[in-house]
Amino acid sequence: MLRIDLASHVPVYEQIANGLRAELVAGRFGPGDKLPTVRTLAIDLGVHHNTVAQAYRQLAEEGWLELKRHRGATVRERHRPSNRSDGTETFARPLRELLAKALAAGLPRKMLIRELLDSAHRLEAGAL
Repeated sequence: MLRIDLASHVPVYEQIANGLRAELVAGRFGPGDKLPTVRTLAIDLGVHHNTVAQAYRQLAEEGWLELKRHRGATVRERHRPSNRSDGTETFARPLRELLAKALAAGLPRKMLIRELLDSAHRLEAGAL
């Protein structure tokens, strides 16, 4: 389900939250579904349970999860937030930076374009 890179500059809890958020947006978990327990996911990923707990708390603060002690994490019904005028630049700049980093790492432009188009098609289809 999730993959983490312990050598990454991105904190592990953030990698976990990002991966779970992508799964939630893609609809792999629906409202009322239970996520793996903190301890189970920590063992599966080979990380400390507090790291997973921090990722779950972040997703709960964003409205994705409901956390109950000894009952685990349950996916909440989440309505799409309204468009914010600052949203475009907030996300466009990091996307441009990521593309520049990918090009600097030697990834082919055609592959990046293909990936972006594939993601755009999934977004339009509601699968992302």
